[in-house]
Parts: sequence; C-alpha cells; structure tokens
Amino acid sequence: MNVKKQFMDGLITQNAALVQLLGMCPLLAITTSLFNGLGMGVAVIIILTCSNVVISALRKIIPNKVRIACYIVVIAGFVTMVDLLLKGFVPALSASLGLFIPLIVVNCVILGRAEGFSSKNGIGASALDGIFQGFGYMVALVIMSVVREFLGAGTFGGGLLNDGKGIQILPSGTEALGMILPVGGFLTLGVVIAVVQYFMNKPKKNKEVAK
Repeated sequence: MNVKKQFMDGLITQNAALVQLLGMCPLLAITTSLFNGLGMGVAVIIILTCSNVVISALRKIIPNKVRIACYIVVIAGFVTMVDLLLKGFVPALSASLGLFIPLIVVNCVILGRAEGFSSKNGIGASALDGIFQGFGYMVALVIMSVVREFLGAGTFGGGLLNDGKGIQILPSGTEALGMILPVGGFLTLGVVIAVVQYFMNKPKKNKEVAK
C-alpha cells in the first residue's frame, strides 16, 4: 500500500473530476458559492470512504453477476444517512444542494471507485482511496466555487462568512453574472481542466526535449 501514490493519484494524477472527468453534474450545477462546494465535497468524502470500506469488506462474498446492484445498495444507504443528517443539522446546505445529494447514488466517482478499486483491494487501502479521491474531488469543487463566486457575485465565502453574504471583493455592478449561470460553469471547468493538463504534461515535454 503506497500511501503517497494514492494521495497524489487522488489529488492530481488521477483526479476524478479534472483528469478522469467523472461526476461533472455537481461541478457544473452547485459550484456557485464556497458553501456549496465545501458541503458537497465533504459529503462525497464521507460517502465514498464509507462505501469503499463496506464494499471492500464484502468483496469476496458479493456474487459477480449482481455486484453493481450490490454496490448501488451500499452507496444508497450511506447517501440516505448523509442526506438525513444534512436536513437535520445543516438545513441551509441541504436546501441549497437540493437533489444533488440524493443523486450521489449514481455519481460516477463513487461507483467507479467501488468497481475499480475497493472491489479489488483491502479495507485499509480502500479507506485511504476514498479519503484521497474524495479530497481531490472536493478540491475541484472548491476551485470551481471560488472562481465562479468571485467573478459572478464579486464575493468570497458565500454561505459561510459575513452572515452568509460572503466578503464583498468586487465593487457592486462589476460582476459577470453569467459566471453563476450554466454557461459560466462550462467555461470555468474548461479553463481549470486546461490548466491542470498543461502542468501535468509540461514535465513530460521537458524530459523529451532533454533527451
């Protein structure tokens, strides 16, 4: 179990959102404030980690023909728990994220890690995979949220700071309101992915030139 490699895979080299391009819906739909991004990110980390652990523990007794259905049942159980906890303890976040919490059941990030990793590895490695992959996904959500909130509303920390209003950075009237609309999500995501790919491929180009 290579912890450092798992961490780097989750954060950068195999980032679920920015490299594997999984779980795009939340990235485009709810990343209009830091509150939303952090909330969804923490929910994904909890659900992904717990699902990975349970699926890894049951991997030898789950029949191969019904494994996907079993994975979905496990994931749905944890999604329901997180959804109810949010409604009970953080109702503002639950209302803001809406259906996107229940839709984590069919999020490709969760199911992909269940099929691609936890069904083939031990409990410890699967738990770390859930934490690191979830953290990498949360980083992508936060980056998207900060950029879109700053450009679209002119604030930082919406939902968290200054009684939920966020800290006003841009003067009123200078915001690019389109950034908090769907088109802004696509534009921001494209730029973030392009930047990540540029820095990931840059060392390879330098090595080729050196040779």
